[in-house]
Amino acid sequence: MKKSLMRFIAARASTIVDSRTYSSWRFYCSPTSSSTRPPPNGKLFVAGLSWSVDEKSLKDAFSSFGHVSEVRIMYDKDTGRSRGFGFVHFSKEDEARCAKDAMDGKALLGRPLRISFALEKIRGAPVVVPRLPNGNA
Repeated sequence: MKKSLMRFIAARASTIVDSRTYSSWRFYCSPTSSSTRPPPNGKLFVAGLSWSVDEKSLKDAFSSFGHVSEVRIMYDKDTGRSRGFGFVHFSKEDEARCAKDAMDGKALLGRPLRISFALEKIRGAPVVVPRLPNGNA
């Protein structure tokens, strides 16, 4: 019984840390190499917005961290309702970093915010986000 349990654990561990699936995992930590780090910018992606949040209230929430040069909330084309995310542009990257660190996870109008640095939009290129295979969730 003990040997079969050990075999089961070893087999399960080898499937979890299989080199093919391990390379497609997404890590949410700071990259160790500066060459893989995205270029610094002052643009934050803000998700988890309540439908009642407008540009003015979002700007007011972030303006205490520095000069907010632009705020954009994405709206549905058909309904006109907020899609629940937007972008906040700061004039300096360190102000954006401070705002991200302070506001990530904090509630705004009853909903917790999820904040990250926005990726630069590359026109014409598909955005590929690696996914975990269904069997290893």
